[in-house]
Amino acid sequence: MFLSRQNFLFLLSTVLPTNAAIDRHALVSKYTPSRNASNPSTPMQIGNGNFAFGADVTGLQTFLPFATMSSWGWKNDTLPPNRTIEDVYNYKGESWYNHGRLVQYDFGGDPEIEQWLTANPNRVNLGSVGLVFLDTHTGVVRDITESNLSDMHQKLDLWTGIMSSSFSFNGSSINVTTTSAQDTSAISVTIVSSLLSPDTRNPSTRLGIFLDFPWADGSQKFSAPFVGNFSSALFSNHTTTLLNISSSSDSGIQAQILHQMVDAVFYTTVGSSTKINVTRDSPVAHRYTILPETETDTISLVISYNDILPNEIPDAITVMQSSVDAWEAYWMNSGFIDLLTGSTDPRADELQRRIILSRYLMRVNEAEDNPPQESGLVNDGWYGKFHMEQYFWHCAHWALWNNWELLRRSSSVYDRFLQTSLIRAQVQQGWPSGARWPKMTDPSGRSSPGEINNLLIWEQPHPLVFAEYEYRAFPEQNTLDKWAEVIRETANWMSVFAWFNQSTNVYDLGPPMYVVAEDTSPNVTINPAFELAYWRFGLGLAEAWMEKLGEDVPTNWTKVKENLAPLPIENGTYAVYEGIETDFWTDPAYINDHPALVGLHGWLPETPGLNLTVAKLTAEKVWATWNFSNCWGWDFPMLAMSAARNNETENAVEWLLHPLFQFDDVGMPIGGVRVPTPYFPGSGALLYATAMMAQGWDGSEGKAPGFPRSGWNVQAEGLSMAL
Repeated sequence: MFLSRQNFLFLLSTVLPTNAAIDRHALVSKYTPSRNASNPSTPMQIGNGNFAFGADVTGLQTFLPFATMSSWGWKNDTLPPNRTIEDVYNYKGESWYNHGRLVQYDFGGDPEIEQWLTANPNRVNLGSVGLVFLDTHTGVVRDITESNLSDMHQKLDLWTGIMSSSFSFNGSSINVTTTSAQDTSAISVTIVSSLLSPDTRNPSTRLGIFLDFPWADGSQKFSAPFVGNFSSALFSNHTTTLLNISSSSDSGIQAQILHQMVDAVFYTTVGSSTKINVTRDSPVAHRYTILPETETDTISLVISYNDILPNEIPDAITVMQSSVDAWEAYWMNSGFIDLLTGSTDPRADELQRRIILSRYLMRVNEAEDNPPQESGLVNDGWYGKFHMEQYFWHCAHWALWNNWELLRRSSSVYDRFLQTSLIRAQVQQGWPSGARWPKMTDPSGRSSPGEINNLLIWEQPHPLVFAEYEYRAFPEQNTLDKWAEVIRETANWMSVFAWFNQSTNVYDLGPPMYVVAEDTSPNVTINPAFELAYWRFGLGLAEAWMEKLGEDVPTNWTKVKENLAPLPIENGTYAVYEGIETDFWTDPAYINDHPALVGLHGWLPETPGLNLTVAKLTAEKVWATWNFSNCWGWDFPMLAMSAARNNETENAVEWLLHPLFQFDDVGMPIGGVRVPTPYFPGSGALLYATAMMAQGWDGSEGKAPGFPRSGWNVQAEGLSMAL
């Protein structure tokens, strides 16, 4: 069944809000993205958090092969020559001394196996869907480019998740409506054009739809802006098969294609409002053409992707209704900020635009069942794997905006990864207790090899913060019980990692370890300021959790927390780590990456032992000396949070709108000089910072304490305070 204009208008009429204090629909609609040409770097996107479809100006992937990505679509490459799976299972890295005890890490082993483990599994592009222009007489694909189209207009209705594209080809109009299902990995595509049947105005051209399937492997660390390789030179690396479909089936399925890459198998299933004919373009190509069997000017397809063979497929109206319902609930039933109404500061409009578009894109890309990768479901970075240290910036904002259904999808990772993290800590690395959370990983929970992946530690306290936010939202016994084991084992490892220095009578962190910025030598890095503060803060949260459970607090937690080394100070400001060169503020080696020193009072609340005067002087020193041209993403919201807590509200706004912190026309966060676009930790950090500035934080006073008093009228609904 195709979606008529009457049905479409009915769906819209069911989702307009009536009784909200903030006119949410008006604000969301004000920032409707539109394009008149494709952007070669970023798609317009629809999706549901576990699945996303990126489109060019045609509403499909006609001219640019943007990706169809998922949380579940992964594959392993073949093993290196002369290696077996036993070599993978038996991989062991080097052992380094940690205060007189050898600790085995995941780096420095067999380089072939190490690289394979780093690059596998890798996340795949499930396939492309686009329009194909055929010669009516020969059936040969015509060489049509975007430049052959005219009157191109594309818009994305953020309120419903419906993308509409219209354009003309030689005077014949083509309209495409694209929507993502919200509970499955499927899109609906409705095409209206006389070119679907032979057209007297264009008798030489017929319009069809193609499906194409690329090869994917872990040969590239970054795959952006496109994922996978459609080259004919790689056709033999993978196989596709058009499966037989029973003509008597009432499942709605009209075609199914099996795509196999090494041992990974994926299924693409097609349903249609009219009978279709699906043919393979050639015996070796992995491209298929769909044409309606009867004359029509409208066709509605549903194309679904799975890793198991489905036995039914929804129709287009069902897919569209799921989108309409889910997006209405999202916009209406969680937090919202209105910076625009009543504000006279001209900066309010751009900041509001960034908030609205980020809220949309984060639900499309960053609400999956695992922690998201840096580029979400747009393209691949770091082979498509996710980084647990970035999980805070990706997803902590869901807590402040009260999107708990979405946050709980991925925050369950700590329970799922607990056993592998216990084994990593106690069996592999020989710590007496606790769970050591991985850095770069995949749905298996296996740590990817590498020095930084093994020696970075600031991901360790994150689950304590996520648990605290959930308890604040749901102060119930179930919440306490749910997180109890994760809290216990997280804090256990934090306490045993800290080493008691008998010469100073304090507990040290490191060496070896890497700081947040990953720019110091791990073998000399000891007592870094941010990590010390985060350790102390996290152990305090763990203690309070045990008390709420009515259990005894392990004495080792308290002993370590109260006797951690003091935050290092050099010349009146906090230092990156204890013993760093005294002129580090002028050494490019230390002022070129994430300025975590401002996180001491901004990202983190005031922690025991923190001198607020020194913290403010440190932040001002960072502002004056750091090389911000080398910063990106969450650096700028972190700077804004520091300014907000220090009552520098003008600076807080300026950091959020810094010229090096950019969002494109559809809201994609620009990666900058260090990483490809998009870099979604920047979007998550923006939403965390603006929620904190609008709703406040523990101990803040007044309305919207992070925004200037003059020129700003900030209205917030449904937000929670930051720690």
